[in-house]
Amino acid sequence: MSRIRILDKEFETTYDEGKMQEVVNRVAEQINRDLDGKDPLFLCVLNGAFMFASDLMKRVSIPLNISFVKLASYSGMSSTGTMKELIGLNEDIKGRTVVIVEDVVDTGMTIEGLKKQIAAKGAKEILVATLLFKPGSCQIEGWRPEYVGLDIPNDFIVGYGLDYDGYGRNIPEIMTLVKD
Repeated sequence: MSRIRILDKEFETTYDEGKMQEVVNRVAEQINRDLDGKDPLFLCVLNGAFMFASDLMKRVSIPLNISFVKLASYSGMSSTGTMKELIGLNEDIKGRTVVIVEDVVDTGMTIEGLKKQIAAKGAKEILVATLLFKPGSCQIEGWRPEYVGLDIPNDFIVGYGLDYDGYGRNIPEIMTLVKD
């Protein structure tokens, strides 16, 4: 797939399916090394991170738990700047290492809000594993997620779980909006 149309926008392949699997393998290897013996809880942020989390969990070989939280901070192609919790965390995380699994970190504000909620529930350590990171968009000075698949520019992307108005999540690669 080199170019596709989703609704009223044109997208082209930036990272193919093979590249995405290489990225997942690399992140899983880092996690396996760093978190061995820590009994982590992986917290997948729905909907966007479901493909990354699924592939990542197949490659993380240490004992772990996984749970899901659904947050919303996007409308159409832009962040709303506010985070609202839609489906909450039910597990007891007191004293646990929690790894937030995210599809893309833009401003970092959604992650910051989620980290505060997790910290308030008594987590010992909170780490972030993101498939994609936009360092040029991050508004948290000096911060970088602990596990980053790829640094990317501040372009609008779809595929591998990411969407445009609900469409494109099923594309097995990352595609970037074609600018007119």
